Amino acid sequence: MLDEDILYLPIRELQAHLRKHSFSATELARSYLDRSRRIGSKLNAYVTITEELALEQARVADREILAGHHRGPLHGIPYALKDLVAVKGYRTTWGARPYADQKFEYNATIVEKLNQAGAVLIGKAAMIELAGGLGYSNGYASLTGPCKNPWNTDCWTCGSSSGSGSVVAAALAPWALGSDTRGSIICPASWCGITGMRPSFGRVSRYGAMAIAWSMDKLGPMARTADDCGLILSVIAGHDPKDHDSLPSAEAQFRYPAPELEPRMPLRVGRLTNVWNKIDPEVQKAADEGVRVLERAGTRVSDAQVPDGPFEQAAELTILIEAASAFQKLIDSGECAKLTDPLGQINGYASRAFSASDYLLIQRVRTILQREIDNLFDSFDVLTTAGQPDVAQPLVQQPSKLPQSQSEQPEAIETRAPDGVSSLCGLPAIAVPCGFCSKGLPIAIQFVGRAGNDHGVMAAARLFQRQTDWHKKRPDMSRIAGQNTQVL
Repeated sequence: MLDEDILYLPIRELQAHLRKHSFSATELARSYLDRSRRIGSKLNAYVTITEELALEQARVADREILAGHHRGPLHGIPYALKDLVAVKGYRTTWGARPYADQKFEYNATIVEKLNQAGAVLIGKAAMIELAGGLGYSNGYASLTGPCKNPWNTDCWTCGSSSGSGSVVAAALAPWALGSDTRGSIICPASWCGITGMRPSFGRVSRYGAMAIAWSMDKLGPMARTADDCGLILSVIAGHDPKDHDSLPSAEAQFRYPAPELEPRMPLRVGRLTNVWNKIDPEVQKAADEGVRVLERAGTRVSDAQVPDGPFEQAAELTILIEAASAFQKLIDSGECAKLTDPLGQINGYASRAFSASDYLLIQRVRTILQREIDNLFDSFDVLTTAGQPDVAQPLVQQPSKLPQSQSEQPEAIETRAPDGVSSLCGLPAIAVPCGFCSKGLPIAIQFVGRAGNDHGVMAAARLFQRQTDWHKKRPDMSRIAGQNTQVL
């Protein structure tokens, strides 16, 4: 098996090794598969390991590479897929008991794109049930149990792309696909010390992926570096007539690298000062130092504020109402009772109490908010703040019932305002590691751009990672790597 140092390499370097024949795609796939079997179940990172498919795809890649036929940056590169994306013939459980045996007889558009690019599917990554669409109270809300954070297995990875975060941080695959409706890429990337990008709304087709909130759902890459994310997005982006919210062809594609599409230097960076109700002092200190890194690299930084408005409320209500529609059959059947989390068992019924008038009013407010946010970008190329207001939180015991009083409710994570604002408005964002707290847990900084300016957030993240090496840090997996694990 290949050395762990190899398995933590970014995609560009893995691809260079494959083209130089330092090792084969089959050797690379077997090494990640072996690591996934030994470590994956200890982290609850996977629903399914697709070993037979992975080895078949890797052998095809080897033959093509030896023949001098190179399909692109992901040719022969393994990856994991959040288990809300359809893969023909394999379980797609949506992380939930009612769908534990669900299979589709077609591939999602994004899977077809990755197949055409010669990528190698290692497995289906675990996730929060229904991606949190009907609500959840903690990390236990999953068919496969809580995903454990490779930096400290007593802590959670965040959700809902919880398995994808764990897979990349533990080098069970070099990258994984996540989904993001309201922070489900940004939060796991932040807590797991990896890089995660949420593209602009409509850039990546969602055909064949579970719907939560049709007007906010996005698919995006979680990987080692911003450069990795750029390479991946160049493959998976593009117009798809099967997704009614897909951007037109000229807007949807993402050429990378494309210096002519990046903002001119120096970048104009707006440091958001009013987005967190409460933030861990260590997180704030690391984010502030991240801003100083950018200033030393020549960017122009000035304070910025998100306009006043009910962004979080509008995002929350939009998700609740659209999710109640998306899961109408589940709610009507009473199968919600099979969900793991008590909130998920009842929220769908409560959400249906909203009327069409309520929804239309929210969308009118949303249009006003989108216009105000767009105006903010007249002064800035990107906005920046901490990836999350806190570090990875300890796993708490799964509740057997809903709390009956305020005193019974667990302490909640503070409002994730940037996630609500940017998701509601379809903005691209990327989270990158920027330090560690005193407990050794990762801290992240995020960059947010105007809708459609994915190149802008990519430019900011790449600049930051050229000046720092936080993205090269990795957890010590030796404490669990040698333990016997169950093959999924």
